[in-house]
Amino acid sequence: MSCNNPEPMLNTSPSTVSSPQAASPVLSTMEDGNDIFAEVDPQLDQHLKEDVVQEVLKSGTELRQYSLQVERKLKEVENKSIQDYIKESQNIASLHNQISACDSILERMESMLLTFQSDLGSISSEILFLQRKSVSMSQQLNNRQAVRGQLSQFIDDIAVSDSLMAGILECPVTEKEFLTQLMVLNHKINFVKEQSFKDVKACNDVRDVLDKLKIHAVSKIEIYLLEQIYKFRKPLSNYQVPQNTMLKYKFFFEFLLANERSVSQKIRKEYIDTMSKIYYSYFSTYSKRLKSLQYEDSASKKDLMGIEDTASRVPFIKTSLKQKNTVFTIGNRGDILTTQLEAPIIVPHAAQEQDNRYPFEALFRSEQYALVDNACREYLFLTEFFMVRGGQALELFDKILGKTLNMLVENLEKFVADSYDAIALFLSVHLILRYQMLCHKRAVPALDRYWDKLQTIIWPRFEKIFRMNIESVQNCDPLKFTKEMRPHYITRRYAEFSAAIVGISETFPNELVNRLLAELQEQVEFFILRMAAIFPQRKEQLIFLINNYDMVLGVLMERTRDNSKEAESFREQFNSCSNEYVEEILSPHFGGIMQFVKEGEALVEKGQVDELKKQERKASALVQSFNNNWKQSLEELNQEVLSSFPSLVTGSSLLQLALKQLVQYYHRFHKLLTPTARAQLTNIHHIMVELKKYKPTF
Repeated sequence: MSCNNPEPMLNTSPSTVSSPQAASPVLSTMEDGNDIFAEVDPQLDQHLKEDVVQEVLKSGTELRQYSLQVERKLKEVENKSIQDYIKESQNIASLHNQISACDSILERMESMLLTFQSDLGSISSEILFLQRKSVSMSQQLNNRQAVRGQLSQFIDDIAVSDSLMAGILECPVTEKEFLTQLMVLNHKINFVKEQSFKDVKACNDVRDVLDKLKIHAVSKIEIYLLEQIYKFRKPLSNYQVPQNTMLKYKFFFEFLLANERSVSQKIRKEYIDTMSKIYYSYFSTYSKRLKSLQYEDSASKKDLMGIEDTASRVPFIKTSLKQKNTVFTIGNRGDILTTQLEAPIIVPHAAQEQDNRYPFEALFRSEQYALVDNACREYLFLTEFFMVRGGQALELFDKILGKTLNMLVENLEKFVADSYDAIALFLSVHLILRYQMLCHKRAVPALDRYWDKLQTIIWPRFEKIFRMNIESVQNCDPLKFTKEMRPHYITRRYAEFSAAIVGISETFPNELVNRLLAELQEQVEFFILRMAAIFPQRKEQLIFLINNYDMVLGVLMERTRDNSKEAESFREQFNSCSNEYVEEILSPHFGGIMQFVKEGEALVEKGQVDELKKQERKASALVQSFNNNWKQSLEELNQEVLSSFPSLVTGSSLLQLALKQLVQYYHRFHKLLTPTARAQLTNIHHIMVELKKYKPTF
């Protein structure tokens, strides 16, 4: 607030501009335009450049006067400022008092905050102490609860209650209470064994009681399980019922296995002895009864494909199916692989009452399906009740069913050794494959070795019979057969047999079967060609070939896929013979036109059109002959074709092929004619109207 004396500011003016004499040289110098600032101090030069100084210099005002004027203004401002201070003196004093009061308040607040900070420090230490104490108390509580829980569980596990003793000693084994208490007893026995290794003294207090309860429980369980096993031995008993009952109480055997191994071994040995005898007795009796239901007249060496057909041995004549099964045709026999695969098994006494007879594969299916059903159920029972897996389960299964399986293998070996029915053997192989898959779906691998044995028995015999059939066709003499253009019975045998084998093997292809089929097909094709060669005329040969190829193709397409290799091969040969046959039957009626077309097109191709024109007379004669005889020729063609083929469909298709070929020749002939001869030719419209009469209506 000290603005008492402005003299320092006023005293600086004389020093800056000391006298009028000092200012005049400056003015005179500026008026003369000389540079007087070159030697002046830079700070002075800076002041001279200020706007106010420049304005004063330009106006020509005297500096002393100007200085006094400024000083006067400053004095006035100072006085006004002092008056303002005097007016506001009370406010300033009041403000000073307020500031002093605020300082006092702030000082007290500082003291209070310091005290509060000190109090907070002490509270924080108390909180930390309480926290540590709380953690310690919580840990102590957890420890006590853990000890209490373990101790309580230990007491519950080791103590023998009255309900446990009553359940074991008084309840029958079939009651739920006995099973419940038996599980409790088993747990306590195991617990005491575990604690004994830790030298727990309390175990000595209950060991005797538990041993007595265990002995009593083992005795009751042994008696019950043996009773259930002995039920299997009763005649005409359904052993599945006691088996299911034993499964309900499978914990009994688990208890014996864990606590009295000798008794568990006794139970298992008794079960093995009982069930092995039951299965062997059942299947040996069932196999003998099934064998009596087989067709009486079985296939022999005389039933090979190439053996000459006789009145007494014709597999296609409708003989009584009760006496003999067909050797080369499959008929409904393939149903055992589809609809009858899991059908109910044959009941021998019911079949005998109805005097039913069956092929071998049907009896084989019934026997093997009975085995699959029983073996799968037995294997699953063993794994669940006796708690065995892997190799142990297979070993136990073999002890029970091993003798039975060996008996079934021996029975198959006896049949296969004398069998000449390749279809029956092939169906049996595919039954084996399907039943093996069925066992795998049921998670039963126990019969895999058995299935492999059966296949090793059947396959060599099947191949041998197949090759015997091939050799019989290969060695067949065509001259001993009658000359008939109808399908040969050996060809029919092949068609039925090949279709049967191909149809069966579609699900499970086999390289050996494909190779044998190819060899048989080759020999049959050679046989058909050799048979066709005994006919003197080419047309007769073609009719024979077409009839045989058509029959084979029809059977294959009916029984197998259209794109099978066998069907494709015979289709090509059928088409080739059909085209050649059409040329043969058209030649007697329209041979002149056909020859003229071939020769004329050759001349046109060589560019010898003039040579073609020279044959106009020949062409006119052919036109005249065609106009006179074409309707009669069509009728003769129709009669000839339909009478040559037993299949109306084949005959009609060949006739249509011949007529189509005739129309093509007609068009080609029409193009080669001169305009004069062309005008004489019958109009194509009349020919097409006549051809429609021979179009089949079916």
